[in-house]
Order: sequence, then structure tokens, then C-alpha cells
Amino acid sequence: MRLSARVDYALRATSELAAADAPRTVDQLSAAQRIPPKYLESILGELRRGGLLRSQRGPDGGYRLARPAAEISIADVIRALDGELANVRGSRPEHLEYVGAAAPLQEVWIALRASERAILEGVSLAHVAAGKLPERVVDLVANPAAWI
Repeated sequence: MRLSARVDYALRATSELAAADAPRTVDQLSAAQRIPPKYLESILGELRRGGLLRSQRGPDGGYRLARPAAEISIADVIRALDGELANVRGSRPEHLEYVGAAAPLQEVWIALRASERAILEGVSLAHVAAGKLPERVVDLVANPAAWI
């Protein structure tokens, strides 16, 4: 799986918002996560248009999550910026057609998407902000082979 810089920055910024007790400005989020502010501003705008963030103007303004952190998964953030979790050359795996010896590849891509969903939909911003990941994720990370 390959995540874009935009998604990485978005996940870092939304994790900061999940841990925050008040709205945060672009400058605050940028400083906290060492993200270029202009780039972050664009990303936050996309997340706002995607319904994951709310923004408020004024002295107490900034960005905040549009719903509780426990209700926003990592998958939600990825989809808001990049669309579908798994695709092959821009197509959903169930729309692909392989023939001959390559025919089982479609099932591999569908299984891969199911595995991605199981992790990314099962981890919320609240999990990340609290530093308490679901047991399934902790078990996977405990395997030394996962780190190589």
C-alpha cells in the first residue's frame, strides 16, 4: 500500500485535532506536526469539503473534527482525499477481468482490499490520539516480520 504525502499529512493533522480540546489553526497544526502550512491549508479544505472537518472564523477559530473522533476512521480520511482504498490502474478490483493463469489475481486484489478495510476501518482517530490501538493492530505490530 502506498500513501501519498497528502494522506500522511491529513492523518497527522486530524490526529492532532482528535487530541485537541478546542479548535486548532493551520499554524498550530503545522507547527505540531511539522507540515508546510500552505500545503496543510489545502488539505484541511479538502477534508472540510469532504465533511470530516468544520472550520470557524474569529479569535477562537480554527479547525475541529465534524463528528467525534471515535466515529472517524483512518479509512474515512484516506477516502476523503484519495478515493477508494484499493484499485488497480484506477479500477475497482471487482470490475477487473483476468483470463487464463492470471484469473485468480482478481481474488487476490479483493482479499487485499478486505484486509486493508479490516485495519483502516477498525482504527479511529480516537484510537490514534489516545495511543491505544485495537488489539488486532497491536497483535500484527508485535510480529517482528511486520517491521521488515
